[in-house]
Amino acid sequence: MANGEAKTRETLVLRVPMRDPGDVSTVANLFDTGVIAPAEVIAIFGKTEGNGCVNDFTRAFSVEMLKQLFAERLGCPRDDVPQRVAMVMSGGTEGGLSPHFLVLGVRQHASGTPSAGAASTPALAAGTAFTRDFQPEEIGRMAQVHETADAVRRAMAEAALDDAEDVHFVQVKCPLLTAERITEAHGRHHDVVTEDTYASMGYSRGASALGIALALGELSLDVISDGAIGRDFSLWSGRASASAGVELMNCEVIVLGNSSQWTGDKIIAHDVMHDGIDSPALWRALAASGLDYPPQLDETQRALVAAVLCKAEPAKTGQIRGARHIMSDDSDINATRHARALVGGVVAGAVGFTDVFVSGGAEHQGPDGGGPLAVITQRP
Repeated sequence: MANGEAKTRETLVLRVPMRDPGDVSTVANLFDTGVIAPAEVIAIFGKTEGNGCVNDFTRAFSVEMLKQLFAERLGCPRDDVPQRVAMVMSGGTEGGLSPHFLVLGVRQHASGTPSAGAASTPALAAGTAFTRDFQPEEIGRMAQVHETADAVRRAMAEAALDDAEDVHFVQVKCPLLTAERITEAHGRHHDVVTEDTYASMGYSRGASALGIALALGELSLDVISDGAIGRDFSLWSGRASASAGVELMNCEVIVLGNSSQWTGDKIIAHDVMHDGIDSPALWRALAASGLDYPPQLDETQRALVAAVLCKAEPAKTGQIRGARHIMSDDSDINATRHARALVGGVVAGAVGFTDVFVSGGAEHQGPDGGGPLAVITQRP
């Protein structure tokens, strides 16, 4: 951007509830009331009330309903919608977590038209990119790492985030393996990273996270290999969040950061939780955004929080600060479901609301038992 040139792009962040996985009425209402135009939307995060596992089709249901809504409002074929809007549906609203959508949009202001936060202070910037579809045998392996890293770089360029240090959170929606996909690969005489469909979610999330770390310069290529994915957890990103789902075969990438080339009153800050009860990490991120009112944000500050995004992972040690946990030993309820409920409670207790985006499964996303988090806020 030339010196003195007006900043014209502003990131919009809107959080709305959903009554059930097929309910997109609150998103439609945003369009009907003129809060945001369908063409301005670049991404939608969603927390749906399924189990978050391989057979969680609440994610796919929400995506299909959103595709229908956008096709109608944009006047385009349904199959074109995923190339225009990244849709990251994360299953699992255990504990007190509330199902909701987080709508991200980019508004273009006329050159020279002032808008909120139009000073030289950096503002929230957002960019999206998509990888190609993967073959089943590529999921959870270096092909996915490289393709994800390339997509992250493209999304950064789209968002005018020239310095990786300005990136605060990268969300990826990635594919998983099903029995059908494994059989198809075997039919072409290819093996897959795992025959366990649930374990494939972790490998896919891990490959995506390492791709993010590579793009952001957190890790170098010489330490990442097929053998390290899903195994060497000393390798991790402090800004990566990946969610696997059955509803796609590619990776959808959303990059969020602060850029002096954007306008608006929203900013983003991040930190890393080192275990499931690391609330100080959340308070550090909130303080970096200008909000600090422990043990819980008051009503005024709470109104300034547009979104909270975080990862949740049961510690593989089976302990949290020396005390035993049973998240990985419960045969009735999957460990990631326990972790989402735990971290969701910690975060909600601090910010004072329950519609927070807590994604389970943090392979290579933060240290063992912890995970990255980010807060998007309006400047106080």
